[in-house]
Amino acid sequence: MAGENALGGNRELAGSLGTQVVKVFDQAAGTGLRDYDAKAAGLRLAAPGGGADGCPGPAPRPPAALTCPDLSRGTTMSTDHQRPVPQPRHTAHPAIRATLAVIIFLALAACGATTTTSAPASVLATGSPGDSGHTGTLTGSGSTFVAPFFAVAFARYVHQHPAVTINYSAVGSSSGIAAFSAGRADFGASDVPMSASEQAAAKGGSVVQVPDALGGEGVVYNLNLPAGARLRLTGPVIARIFLGQVTRWDDPAIAALNPGVSLPSAPISVVHRSDGSGTTYIFSNYLSGVDPAWAARVGTGRTLNWPVGEGAEGNGSVASTVYRTPFSIGYVEQAYSQGLLLRYAEIRNQAGRYVIPSTQSVLAAAAQKPGITPTDFSIVNQPGAGSYPISGYSWALAYARQPARATGQALVRMLDWLTHDGQAYAAANGYVPLPPQVRQLARTMLRQITGPTGTRLLG
Repeated sequence: MAGENALGGNRELAGSLGTQVVKVFDQAAGTGLRDYDAKAAGLRLAAPGGGADGCPGPAPRPPAALTCPDLSRGTTMSTDHQRPVPQPRHTAHPAIRATLAVIIFLALAACGATTTTSAPASVLATGSPGDSGHTGTLTGSGSTFVAPFFAVAFARYVHQHPAVTINYSAVGSSSGIAAFSAGRADFGASDVPMSASEQAAAKGGSVVQVPDALGGEGVVYNLNLPAGARLRLTGPVIARIFLGQVTRWDDPAIAALNPGVSLPSAPISVVHRSDGSGTTYIFSNYLSGVDPAWAARVGTGRTLNWPVGEGAEGNGSVASTVYRTPFSIGYVEQAYSQGLLLRYAEIRNQAGRYVIPSTQSVLAAAAQKPGITPTDFSIVNQPGAGSYPISGYSWALAYARQPARATGQALVRMLDWLTHDGQAYAAANGYVPLPPQVRQLARTMLRQITGPTGTRLLG
C-alpha cells in the first residue's frame, strides 16, 4: 500500500504475515520512518494496535495516520489507538522536527539496508533563546539502548526550556565512554557504569554516574510460528544457541520448551552486537549467571569474542537484521522490537515462570533490588514470580567538577528533570519509570556535581 502522509512522503506496508512493518519514506532523507519511530517522535498512530504485550497479532494492519502533537496544549507523546486523527499541514515545533530527523537516522529504520553497519545516530533537540536559568548547548554520546527515550524526553525538555540545545549521538556505550573520557562530550550514557580504571583515565577528573533509564532486553526472533504461539526459552538454552551448540530451531532442547509448537527444521542465524555495547553487557551478564559454560568461555562484557553469529552495530541494526533474516535470533532493548513487529521470546525466570519484557515484569525485577549503586547495579535474574530476568539500568556520566559553570548548571538541571519529571515519557516509549529510591539516588549523585570553584550546581 502507498499513500501520502503528513511528512510529505510515501507510505508502504511491507513484510510477511507476523513480521510486517509500516514505513514512512521521507523523500529528503531517503530513509524510512517506522510506526514506532513516529510514536517516539511524538506522533500519534491512528491504526488500531495489537496485543497486550505491545506486539500486534498476525493479521496485516493498514497504514496509520500521522499527526503532530500540539505541545502548546501539553499533549503527551503517546499512541492513540482509539480514533482516527486529522493530518495537519502546519509546521511542527522545532524540537519535534529535530527529533523526527534523529529518529529517522537511528538504525531503527534500517529495515531495507543491505549492511548491518549504520551511521551513528544523533539526537538534536533545539529551541530559541529566552529561558532564563536554563540555557546552553549540551553534547552527549553513548548508549543506543536509551536513545528512543532520550529523543522524546530531550524534545520535551527543550520545548519547556527553549534556550537549551541538546545534541546526543547514539554510538554505543563503549564509544560514548571514550568520547566522554576524551572531553568530546559534556555527558555520556552507558548501560553499565564506568569501571574504576575507566574513571581514572577520564580526562575531566572524578566522574558522577546517574541512573537515568530502566528497561528490559527482549530476545527477538524471526519465525513463522502458528497464530498465537510465542517461542519459549530458558537462559541455558539461549546460552547454547549463542555458543553455537544449539544450531537448529527443531533441536530437542528448544522443542522440549515448546510442546505442541511446530518448529522449522532450519538452521538458527545468530545476530549479536559488533560494537562495544552496554546492551551486550546486560545480556552477557545474565547468561554468565545462568550458564557456567557461557561464563567460562565468553563471560560478561561490553565487547565479547562471539563464538558464532553475525555482528550488527547498535540496537537498531540488530533489530533490523533479525527482521530481514529468516530463522534469526538476537537481543535488543524492548523498545526496538515494537515498530518492526518482531516477537520476543518468553524467558523462564528464576521462579520458573515464563515472562516477556514489559513495564510490570521489568519493574518487578527492579523491586527485588531497590538499593542499586554505580558499583552494585546488576538486576538480571532476580527472584520473584513476575520478574523479567534480562533487565537493567542505563547511566548518565558527568564530571564531578564542571569546567564551565553555565554548561554544568544546564547539564545538572537537565539530568535532574530527566530522572524525575522526564520519567513520565518512559512507559509510553518502551521503558520503565525509575523507581522512587532510584530517582532519589539520581538526585543524590547530581548534588555531588559542582562548578569550577567547587560550588554545588543543584540545591
